[in-house]
Amino acid sequence: MADLESFREETRRWLAANAPASMYTPPQNPDDICWGGRKMRYPDDVKRWLDVMAERGWTAPTWPREYGGGGLSKAEAKALAEEMAKLRLRPPLVGFGLSMIGPLLLQEGSEELKREHLPPIVRGEIRWCQGYSEPGAGSDLAGLQTRAVRDGDVFVLNGQKVWTSFADKADWMFILVRTDFEAPKHSGITFLLMDMETPGVTVRPIKLISGSSPFCETFLADVRVPVRNVVGRMNGGWLLAKALLGHERTMIADAFKERDDAKRLVALARRYLGEDSGRVADARVRDRIAQIEMDQACLDLTLARARDGAKAGHKPGPESSIFKLYGTELNQRRRELMVETLGPQALGWEGPGFADEELKVTRDWLRSRGNSIEGGTSEVQLNIIAKRVLGLPD
Repeated sequence: MADLESFREETRRWLAANAPASMYTPPQNPDDICWGGRKMRYPDDVKRWLDVMAERGWTAPTWPREYGGGGLSKAEAKALAEEMAKLRLRPPLVGFGLSMIGPLLLQEGSEELKREHLPPIVRGEIRWCQGYSEPGAGSDLAGLQTRAVRDGDVFVLNGQKVWTSFADKADWMFILVRTDFEAPKHSGITFLLMDMETPGVTVRPIKLISGSSPFCETFLADVRVPVRNVVGRMNGGWLLAKALLGHERTMIADAFKERDDAKRLVALARRYLGEDSGRVADARVRDRIAQIEMDQACLDLTLARARDGAKAGHKPGPESSIFKLYGTELNQRRRELMVETLGPQALGWEGPGFADEELKVTRDWLRSRGNSIEGGTSEVQLNIIAKRVLGLPD
């Protein structure tokens, strides 16, 4: 215990001495959130924060030192997270490398793949995207048709992926492909790692109703991927895919809540609906804000319990569908209330008469409509909860 307290005190001093001042403030725009990679340029303070944390391995604090991680115990990593939270520091790095493919490689990857890919993830040098969904395989992911035909030491890939988050900004993709065309659909899938600069890879952003383009179509035409890039075993990719879906659903549930959402919602309500004795004037809106924040607190505690379980070595199970369902629909409720609070000022798209914050509220609300579709629709999550969590009959 004394050693842990010493670690905590040393960590607190180190963070205070090394964190740039701007890292104590919420991100002002998406470019202030560091996803790493070769294709993006980040503000100087964001890059400096990444570099000093990565040097200590604290972008991936519990990963082994031999792969660039911090080598911290679970208790030390928790202390680090707590001290960062007390200082309200931004994370130095986020993304699928840390939350999805990195943990999978630690469990299932060959030693060669671990040494090749984990250190660049820790340093934020490589950004990853996920190649799962296809035009004919979304909710029924096991029906995917992207083909990988072996040709000596490589697979030749042909097909299309869709709704690939940030594929246009990613350096590598972890991708599901069909390698056995005669086997049952769940049994003929292989999990591969693919360099996005490989000839034959074409990426096309998809413009959303909100005006942004975080999702892409990815086209594969005779793309040659080394056989050594298989994670796990040939035709055994479905089990790995399911494990990663659990990580993804937990991550999605945690991703949509911005750090100051509660304060922002209350501030909007006071500005547009007025105050009564220091409170939001509309009692019904006060009640809805309170309910949203109580629900968010419950979700946060449940997610924290799941994260503790993951640190203890427990793989995410079907209960992650609860997180995804509740987190995304809670975010939609929050965005809807913001729009209702603004009234006619939420009707703007661009031009005079609308403040930047009002336009952001509108676009955030439009973007939130996709939350209950991406990562598996709410209907799919309800089916999983009914069958695999509650054990209900078909």
